[in-house]
Amino acid sequence: MRATRLVTLLLLLQNRGRMTARELAEELEVSVRTVYRDVEALGGAGIPLYGEAGHAGGYRLVDGYRTRLTGLTADEAQAAFLAALPGAAADLGLGEALAAARLKLRAALPAELREHAGRIQERFLLDAPGWYGDADRTPHLAAVATALWERRVLVLRYRRWRAPEEIERRIEPYGLVLKAGRWYLVAGGPSGIRTYRVDQILGLTELDEEFATPDDFDLPAYWARYLADFRARLHSGDALVRLTPEGARRLGVEAAGDGWTETRVPIESIAHAHGEFLRLGTDIEVLEPAELRARMAETVGALAARYRSPEL
Repeated sequence: MRATRLVTLLLLLQNRGRMTARELAEELEVSVRTVYRDVEALGGAGIPLYGEAGHAGGYRLVDGYRTRLTGLTADEAQAAFLAALPGAAADLGLGEALAAARLKLRAALPAELREHAGRIQERFLLDAPGWYGDADRTPHLAAVATALWERRVLVLRYRRWRAPEEIERRIEPYGLVLKAGRWYLVAGGPSGIRTYRVDQILGLTELDEEFATPDDFDLPAYWARYLADFRARLHSGDALVRLTPEGARRLGVEAAGDGWTETRVPIESIAHAHGEFLRLGTDIEVLEPAELRARMAETVGALAARYRSPEL
């Protein structure tokens, strides 16, 4: 991509000083003629570089010139525009800061790259929440984020799924995670590191007390372990089922052929599997466990009775 090559050429000159057209061509893996065209394009974009003739000549930047985008390639600049989450930034109280950062980033790019980055924003959009639900209401997210930046201890009033449903807990916020449109707070406390859904926070108080995040805490590593443990707890059993080719496709199972496929699949619980398998209609038959098969049969029988044509 030419935009990437132009930035690389600029950074080569900035980092190494003078370079000949042949040296640049070898680094960029292009022809010398291409280097001449790229140098001309950079000059037209306002980059102050000049060429020196002779055996010791070459191209160099005007003394004192430094690009404000040191080390950022065109792909990286595009990724910065593509990966930013305006909604998430606004939730965290950083909407204006993100807008200002984008303006500064765009201004720092050469004209050709600036136009290319603009097209990225016009053509790509990341919408994090799922189809069948709006993003959770998180009125306390900004306050949690502030405590996180400032390393302040919080006292939470929190709603959880088991009794007692409402609890109060003193925590040290270590990090925030946005997963499928839902915010999670990772925090230390009396019982170790725990994960809290931000939308379940009923109230909070920030204490005039600072804390230090443990040196060995790594948020991505913690989250990866948390997800692995969650999936292990989620699939507490399995079921033996028969699937049509369509049922196998929808369940993400490799079909044995054109007929029925018999396979075991992990399930969270009898109740959860019952609801999930009903979605497959006639493309699935549950063989085991017996309790799940009986519940499926009971539901199918009730549905058949409900939709049976009334006798005339």
